[in-house]
Amino acid sequence: MAASLQLFQCKLARPFRSFPLRRSTPPLSLRCCASPPSSYSITLIPGDGIGPEIISVAKDVLVLVGSLEGIKFEFQEVLMGGAALDATGVPLPDDTLSAAKQSHAVLLGAVGGYKWDKNEKHLKPETGLLQIRKELGVFANLRPATVYSPLVDASTLKREVAEGVDIMLIRELTGGIYFGEPRGFGTNENGEEIGFNTEIYATHEIDRIAHFAFKVAQKRCGKLCSVDKANVLEASMLWRRRFLAIAQEYPDVELSHMYVDNASMQLIRNPKQFDTMVTNNIFGDILSDEASMVTGSIGMLPSASLGASGPGLFEPIHGSAPDIAGQDKANPFATVLSAAMLLRYGLGEEKAAKRIENAVVDTLNRGFRTGDIYSAGTKLVGCKQLGEEILKSVESNVHAGAATV
Repeated sequence: MAASLQLFQCKLARPFRSFPLRRSTPPLSLRCCASPPSSYSITLIPGDGIGPEIISVAKDVLVLVGSLEGIKFEFQEVLMGGAALDATGVPLPDDTLSAAKQSHAVLLGAVGGYKWDKNEKHLKPETGLLQIRKELGVFANLRPATVYSPLVDASTLKREVAEGVDIMLIRELTGGIYFGEPRGFGTNENGEEIGFNTEIYATHEIDRIAHFAFKVAQKRCGKLCSVDKANVLEASMLWRRRFLAIAQEYPDVELSHMYVDNASMQLIRNPKQFDTMVTNNIFGDILSDEASMVTGSIGMLPSASLGASGPGLFEPIHGSAPDIAGQDKANPFATVLSAAMLLRYGLGEEKAAKRIENAVVDTLNRGFRTGDIYSAGTKLVGCKQLGEEILKSVESNVHAGAATV
């Protein structure tokens, strides 16, 4: 009913690439739909802050591309995060979880905001996101970081450093310090209050993300960099041992290792050295945000979270940006590209996914920008107008020379 690891065996297009395409690399495959259903059930979770604005744009794009490609969607919009807290008292209502589990894919806007910052942990909006990831069984998060030619000067790095960057960062989602026990507060021998967390990874958690990462690397350039802290942390030592063992099953993939502190430096110094990267939960959380600034804006980066079975969760990696919510300033590109990833990895609808990706590049080529990626000589527009321009490009089906996401 949704994306799973076994779907790597099907032929499909690879993740979003920079220009020009590396034609010699075969497509990445996650799902085949030889007999697709008469309609796909999509759970929409607008969430908080700018979430409703960007989800509205992405939904319009899905509706249009569906009508043009003969794909039918049934959308169900549900609450999560702060909006759910205000309406129901919990960040992930049972109705939301039920709808998500029964759908083919879930498209999320963003959760969180200043309003709920002082809530207890179990009543924070972000707890809903952690809960839905766990309940859907997703453990692998794909985060492409691609520098688009029209946006190369939006990067904070020099053109010669940023141009051509094309990284797929794979983050383990369900293990590590965010979920490890014991955790909490206590008192030390001096009577001081302490806070503590535990970094734990079991062999099966490492093995499944390792196989996932090697298969992605096989379909890209055959290079995989595993990021850890194996010189200090026992959890990372086990991580590295398991990756070395599993690498024997993938002789066509060149495996390298890098400590996370060095990796964070190398992402700025020479990002083009990386193709596929894989790391644990907390390191991936940090490095993906760093990689986003190599591309010029976190507002350009989509993500896909996949498990062994069940619906995938697709979302932009940026936050809810409550400071600009309701002002028509949000950048919807990442959410639209997340919808493209939903089509490719969640539903197996490659042609429709490519159509959306081409439309994004065409819109950029025509010079339309929101404030976060605006530069002299381009056209500053709001979220709504940018959505309208993307729709125009979807309808015209311009082959913009874009890679596939």
